[in-house]
Amino acid sequence: MRNRYLLITILLLSVLFPAVIAQKQINSPYARFNIGVLEPQGSFKSRAMGGTGTALRDNRSLFYMNPASYSSIDTNSFVFDFGMDFGMSTLTQGDALYNSNDMTFNHLVMGFPVAKGWSIATGIVPVSYGYYNISQDIKEGDADYSAVTGPYSLFYKGKGGLSNAFLGTGANITKNFSVGVNMALLFGILERNFTLRFDDLDNYFHNSTSEKMQVRGINLEYGMQYRTKIKDKYFLVAGLSMASEKRYKSDYYYIAVKTSAYNAVDTISLVSDKAAPILIPATYRAGISFGKTDKYTTSFDFSATNWGKSDIPGYSGYAAKTKSFMWGLEIVPDRYSNFSYLKRVEYRLGAHAGDNYLVINNSQIKEAGVSIGFGLPLRKNSLSRANIFADLTQKKGSEASGMHNERIITIGASINFYDFWFIQRKYD
Repeated sequence: MRNRYLLITILLLSVLFPAVIAQKQINSPYARFNIGVLEPQGSFKSRAMGGTGTALRDNRSLFYMNPASYSSIDTNSFVFDFGMDFGMSTLTQGDALYNSNDMTFNHLVMGFPVAKGWSIATGIVPVSYGYYNISQDIKEGDADYSAVTGPYSLFYKGKGGLSNAFLGTGANITKNFSVGVNMALLFGILERNFTLRFDDLDNYFHNSTSEKMQVRGINLEYGMQYRTKIKDKYFLVAGLSMASEKRYKSDYYYIAVKTSAYNAVDTISLVSDKAAPILIPATYRAGISFGKTDKYTTSFDFSATNWGKSDIPGYSGYAAKTKSFMWGLEIVPDRYSNFSYLKRVEYRLGAHAGDNYLVINNSQIKEAGVSIGFGLPLRKNSLSRANIFADLTQKKGSEASGMHNERIITIGASINFYDFWFIQRKYD
């Protein structure tokens, strides 16, 4: 009966989830460029451990950043993970301070075995979001004021986002070596609008632009892991993964118009392309983890992407190469304690630092952050968990280039179900 209710819940979430994912509405000026603000990848267990996951594997979790990890799912078991997060952003520029927050669904992933050492996983995860709502009034005495035009106002608005729906498999090739592959469908819509409105209604035309980009296409992601025992209960795992470079097709629409005070509209420019190319560069990840089974795990990840090769309609030159370093730690005092719930809790820490892919006014943004999290057992002797994490990330731009500093606090909670679904019950 319990499995039946869980199955109904999973089916409902699977149907509803695509309609609400990738619509995060945290107001960020950096969402104006390229494909928007990139979402950190990984389950909430990974996020609590600094974003590591290339060399992590266990039978209770899905680390979709490296599909080779799927081979660790137990025979006759089923793993399901569904989460949502709350983000709170604080922007600073000089003495100015801006706040924004939003709660949204984050991910839905599930996995199950095909045979011993061979499993399949599928899910939907966010890639980027493009929400922003910014306005600026230019008055006499401001640095951008001109006596020729007089006072005017600027309005910037954007919405939408991109997501990945993936289907992957991972298998053990030998006792210690596994490989995997994800087929990932990138999809979503980004919309951007800009309006320039003059206070002098009789002598100037207002200007506005509208841009819409709908992305679609399938890419492949590859992974491998090698694991070995150092000595009794101590292990070492090394992992590599790669998301291939891919040129996607998109429906791209751009229109610029001018409007008089009497609502006379004149089209200045119009672009409509049903097959506009978008190039997303390859991402390479390498990681290593080691620890003691059922006691602790520490992990290190490195990732690199040459975003300078990206080709986004209307946004050439706004991206550069990125390198990121991640570290994570998980400690379990006593996973099988019969008397103390706190000893069965998984305690996690993490940190990450590196480059943001955006280049604004010839200056690349840098970012760094720390994280903490917990894996809370749902009931005694169960491998199911409620995963909770909190991450503080700071994005720093050059003040000389007129850029903002952004501090983002993200708090997430997910339910990670683990159950045996393929065992035929026997009764005496």
